[in-house]
Amino acid sequence: MDKYEHVTYAPGTYAWHINRRQRVYLRGLIRRAFPDLRPTLHDFACGTGRAIRNLDGLVWYAHGYDTSPDMLAKAAELGTEADLHTVATGGPVPQPVATDGPALVTMFRLLLNVDDDVRERALAFAARALPNAETGLLVVENHGNRRSLRHLRARRHTGRRWFAELSHAQVARLLRRHGFEVVARRGFSMLTPGWYDRPLLRPFARTADGLACRLPGSAGWAVNVVYVARRTA
Repeated sequence: MDKYEHVTYAPGTYAWHINRRQRVYLRGLIRRAFPDLRPTLHDFACGTGRAIRNLDGLVWYAHGYDTSPDMLAKAAELGTEADLHTVATGGPVPQPVATDGPALVTMFRLLLNVDDDVRERALAFAARALPNAETGLLVVENHGNRRSLRHLRARRHTGRRWFAELSHAQVARLLRRHGFEVVARRGFSMLTPGWYDRPLLRPFARTADGLACRLPGSAGWAVNVVYVARRTA
C-alpha cells in the first residue's frame, strides 16, 4: 500500500500525471452533470481512496467500498472523507448505502486485472446504485485499452502481449449487460510509462500526452481511458 501511494503515484510518475488529468476532467464533469444538487459518491474498489479525495468538495457525501480492510485503513489514514465499507469477495452483490438525490458511481483500476465474475459483480453493484437514467452517472476506468499504441508496440516487438487489455467493445458490452450505455469517453495517456521513467523524455511526454488527449477521437488510441455511462431506462 505504501508503495502504491509513494512509488506508483510519486510526483512526476506516469500514474501521477494520469491521475492529475483525470482529476481535472472529472471535477469539470461533475460541475456540468450535477449543476443544481451535488451527488453522493459511491466509489467501488476504492482502495486507498484516491478517487474520493480527487472529488473532495464536489460531492454531497462519499462512500468507499473495498474487499481489503488494510486498504480501507490506509484510506482513512490518508484523510479520505468518506464512510468506508468492507465488502465480501464473493456471494451476493454488495448493497450500496441507500441515499437520497443524485448519485455518482466510480470504478478505477478495477476492470482490467480481474476476472469476468468480479467485473459482473462490480457492474451489478453500479446498477443497484443507479436504478434508472435519472439517478446519476457511472464512471469506469480501463487502464489498458487494446487499441492503444502500447498494444501496437508490444505486438511489433514480440508478436504477443504480456499485459492485460480490454477493448472498447468489451467495456461497452459489459456496460450494456447491466443496462448502461456509454455517453462519453476520454483518454488520459497516449504514451507508455517508459517515456515518463526517463528524466530527459519526461517533459516531452507530459506535454505530448496533455495535448494529444484533448484531440477529438484520441480516446480510441489512448492507453488509459475513462468511460462515462448512464442507465438506458
